[in-house]
Amino acid sequence: MPTPAKFKLKPLQISNEDIGQRIARIRKTQGLNQSELAEKIGITRKLVTDYETGRTHMNDEMVVRFALALKISTDKLLGIKKDQFKKSNPSLRYTRRMREIEKLPEMKRRMILKVIDDLIRVNS
Repeated sequence: MPTPAKFKLKPLQISNEDIGQRIARIRKTQGLNQSELAEKIGITRKLVTDYETGRTHMNDEMVVRFALALKISTDKLLGIKKDQFKKSNPSLRYTRRMREIEKLPEMKRRMILKVIDDLIRVNS
């Protein structure tokens, strides 16, 4: 059993969100749902939920696994360095659709882009 500390450390002021909130935000900006992230890491969706909500404490190995799955540095995941993900990124709904469009043959992708371009032009 560890001995209690003789002094209390001041909290670090590195980020206004905890690691779970940061994981959820980055996951969403990358267009991943919890199941997809869980599959990349090799854990269950429930465990991803538990990490994101703070019900389960993350050890150093899981920090590395999440960082690798999200393709970011551990410093960014921990909030030590600012990450590049801003709120202005496309919503999860659009990101998922774009991933599906990228799987289509070239001809169908061109048709979809033409329709989108036409709609934008008409509504501008």
